[in-house]
Amino acid sequence: MHSRQSLFKKKKQKKWPYIVSGTILGLLVAAIVTWIGINDWNINESLASLGLTNKTEEMTTEEKEKDMIDEQEAEEPTKEEQVVEPPVVEEPEVDMSGANGYIGHETLPMEPTYFQGVLIASKKYPLPSTFDPGESKDARAAFEEMAAEAKLSGFDLVAFSTYRSFEYQTTLYQRYVSNDGQEEADRYSARPGYSEHQTGLAFDIGEQHFEQHFARESFGETEAGKWVAANAHHYGFIMRYPKEKEKITGYMYEPWHFRYVGKQLAGEIYEAGTTLEEYLDI
Repeated sequence: MHSRQSLFKKKKQKKWPYIVSGTILGLLVAAIVTWIGINDWNINESLASLGLTNKTEEMTTEEKEKDMIDEQEAEEPTKEEQVVEPPVVEEPEVDMSGANGYIGHETLPMEPTYFQGVLIASKKYPLPSTFDPGESKDARAAFEEMAAEAKLSGFDLVAFSTYRSFEYQTTLYQRYVSNDGQEEADRYSARPGYSEHQTGLAFDIGEQHFEQHFARESFGETEAGKWVAANAHHYGFIMRYPKEKEKITGYMYEPWHFRYVGKQLAGEIYEAGTTLEEYLDI
């Protein structure tokens, strides 16, 4: 039988390993807490400093975003590698209506302009202020021939306006601007130097005793106006400013304004159903 003293020694020996283990564990916990505290209580940073995390876990959100951007840029071609397509620039449609037709053509030339032998007077191709040919004899003879033929059909035609000098066109245009304003006047009256009447080849045609239709769109609705529109080309005249061609010719519909170009050219333009600009491609 063991004595009481021997039993007490055995119990004390059994407790010793537990005391040592507890002390070591306590010191370890204290060390961990202290280390975390040194790293501003950042557990991830503390673990990273001990080599217990991988590189990706060490990265901050800002660093990760930067890496993603770097990867994308690496996949994209450099400026030298990129193929830059030149921009497609569409030439805007030229609006010849109103004052716009004069833009870039405000200076009168020293000499008149001809295309394929045809004298041109328009908002794009003005005449010199000194150009002063008077009324064309060929145009007058052609008109008299046409008027004689029209009389056989019961129409008494008259040319109420033909040649106009530069000075007279200046007075006329200024009057129209005073009455209607420049923008509106530019639709039906040429500025000095730009008028076909200065060529002596333009004839404004009407019917005798029906002056209310002179220089009016209503002339195109009269029987005489319809006859002239259908037959003028036989005598070398074309309707210079047809309907719905204002953006091309620069002037509103004028069924009374005819231009002498000769029988052959007049017939070709009439058959083509075009304007002088379209036919000559100017």
